[in-house]
Amino acid sequence: MNTPSTAGGARCLVTGATGYVGGRLVPELLDGGHRVRCLARHPDKLRDFPWVDRVEAVRGDVTDAASLRRALDGVDVAYYLVHSMSSTAQFEEKDRRAARVFAAEARSAGVRRIVYLGGLTPRGVPEGELSPHLRSRTEVGRILLGSGVPTTVLRAAVVIGSGSASFEMLRYLTERLPVMVTPSWVGSRVQPIAVRDVLRYLVGSAGMPADVNRTFDIGGPDVLSYREMMVRYAEVAGLRRRLIVPVPVLTPRLSSHWIGLVTPVPASLAKPLTESLRHEVVCGEHDIARYVPDGPGRPVPFEESLRLALRRVRDAQVTTRWSSASPPGAPSDPLPTDPDWAGGSLYTDERSRAVDAGPNALWRVIEGVGGENGWYSFPLAWAVRGWADRLVGGVGLRRGRRDATRLRVGDALDFWRVEEIDRGRLLRLRAEMRLPGLAWLEMIVERDEAGRTSYRQRALFHPKGLAGQAYWWSVSPFHAVVFGGMARNIARTAETESGRRDGP
Repeated sequence: MNTPSTAGGARCLVTGATGYVGGRLVPELLDGGHRVRCLARHPDKLRDFPWVDRVEAVRGDVTDAASLRRALDGVDVAYYLVHSMSSTAQFEEKDRRAARVFAAEARSAGVRRIVYLGGLTPRGVPEGELSPHLRSRTEVGRILLGSGVPTTVLRAAVVIGSGSASFEMLRYLTERLPVMVTPSWVGSRVQPIAVRDVLRYLVGSAGMPADVNRTFDIGGPDVLSYREMMVRYAEVAGLRRRLIVPVPVLTPRLSSHWIGLVTPVPASLAKPLTESLRHEVVCGEHDIARYVPDGPGRPVPFEESLRLALRRVRDAQVTTRWSSASPPGAPSDPLPTDPDWAGGSLYTDERSRAVDAGPNALWRVIEGVGGENGWYSFPLAWAVRGWADRLVGGVGLRRGRRDATRLRVGDALDFWRVEEIDRGRLLRLRAEMRLPGLAWLEMIVERDEAGRTSYRQRALFHPKGLAGQAYWWSVSPFHAVVFGGMARNIARTAETESGRRDGP
């Protein structure tokens, strides 16, 4: 078995490093003196993180034993931060299989500790009555605890931090609805925890004694109903007191669609979040403090965690968001380079315009698209497309941006995801809306033969079956307005902004 590293801290493997918690855990481990290896299906998604030069990135998947074997070689502590948020019937089996593969490979590699972040389950509720996602988290924890590798399972309820799904759900519900008709689960008691305490416990778990193999409940010092959480959020955010009227007929399923319409969190993600709130979710112990002591002001009180999160949102310092992970069913295929890719058609809509501005001015506009800046053409058409996507369970336009001015590979951008950035030259977005095919949008800065700035824009669509063909031809008549207007207005905005910067 591997022994703990004495120089440079422990060697840690982090799965889920592109996700909300994983992307924040990596720098905390590095600052704690540990060496970090990140496992990712697409390591390129890590390249724009500020800590990427300090870690080793390896390609792999938790369901692929061969890639796990390579990733776990020489590892002291393995962090398992992978969850399926799918609503399909197969997700529990997928989670089960991944946990078993990870457990077996960690044992074979001689890993000295596994650390897993799961969900806090309600006391006294039979496992069969838990929501499918909580039940799956419990099973994964049990598989890892039985792996033969000493394992720490941390169980958290609502995580409060800038960009977390729970925080954004709370934030948007409270800010947008001064009068709320709410489901009965708003009366359920919850023990929220600040994301910085979650990270502190995760990092501290790396140093636990070898004889510790158990679960730990982790939570903040406050136990509140969801209704009280909304009331306190309104107070901290300086909003008028909200009128909250619970209605028993709003089931978790109906609630998830309601949340999907009001907040940026899509119904597919809201459903497991609301299902977990059907019962009281309160810590049964605080034994974690024996191994990771709480200092002054720790754990962070609920209202302070809200202030910290809101400050980061207002200062545009949100390092990771819930949307860092792709939604269930989102395509992951890279842009095809062969027009006959997969034996099918690849339709394109291409536009280009000369721009009376420098390349840097044009790039600033391109990198600022989406979110509050919009898409520079026919706002109603984009809004309708976003609403239509949400009505069929998609993400819609409300995910917005992580950062107002700068993008990185893997960022969610409304109903797109950043697939490629060649800064100053190319931005490629991959569609994550519900479509009968795969779609991309490219925005390119070029110079023509005379050295003048040129903007080129390509929309690409690979249809699936007859439905995909019908979709493309049904929307083609609108391309001149939507994509033509977009190219024209991006060029015009770059020229205007350039004039302001260069003017008197």
